[in-house]
Amino acid sequence: MLHVKRRSSRGTGTSRDPARTRERLLRAAFQEMHLSGFRSADVDAILSAAGVTRGALYYHFDSKEALGYAVVDEVIESITQHKWLHPLRNAKNPIDTLVAIVRSTSLRPEDLERGCPLNNLAQEMSPIDEGFRKRTAKVFKNWHGAIAMALRKGQKRGLVRNDEDPDEAATLLIAVYEGYLSLAKNSQDARILRSGQRNLIDHLESLRTRRGRVAAARQG
Repeated sequence: MLHVKRRSSRGTGTSRDPARTRERLLRAAFQEMHLSGFRSADVDAILSAAGVTRGALYYHFDSKEALGYAVVDEVIESITQHKWLHPLRNAKNPIDTLVAIVRSTSLRPEDLERGCPLNNLAQEMSPIDEGFRKRTAKVFKNWHGAIAMALRKGQKRGLVRNDEDPDEAATLLIAVYEGYLSLAKNSQDARILRSGQRNLIDHLESLRTRRGRVAAARQG
């Protein structure tokens, strides 16, 4: 476990807007963790970026670990909800929605450099910290469930092939997507991610039924 010294009093370092202070801390911690990883994340850099005191940090979070856990629970979960779960929940055609999500993946150099924040933390912390392992596993589970559920709805509407297992298809999609993000991060080469996008989209297109292909052609 990676603890830092706990605050001595909850009465120090507070602001007139505690909710805003907490939000600034979470955003600053997310950026620092995404850049450096959790273990190398510099608390002073987080405080500087958030514009708060050390007392304010320990007013809201008992330890560096507690701050890191909140980043997973609130920031990374929110990012996943916004990018994947919300669009899939409202999808009329899950294949169209998944293709759009894959195409929307950032190719900016700074995003290639840092990689996926969820996968980064899972790889770094799961072997050594059960709190992080459980939290990142929960985000992966929710992500997986949203894809599988959308594919099942697509099957009921005759848009997704019935010979595909939605759970297996969701696992494959996440694994391949994260794999290409990791390869692109390692190579710092956007062409790797572009290739991954093309291959994933081709696979998703193969999941359409004939009816689904006709519907997609009409929309196109």
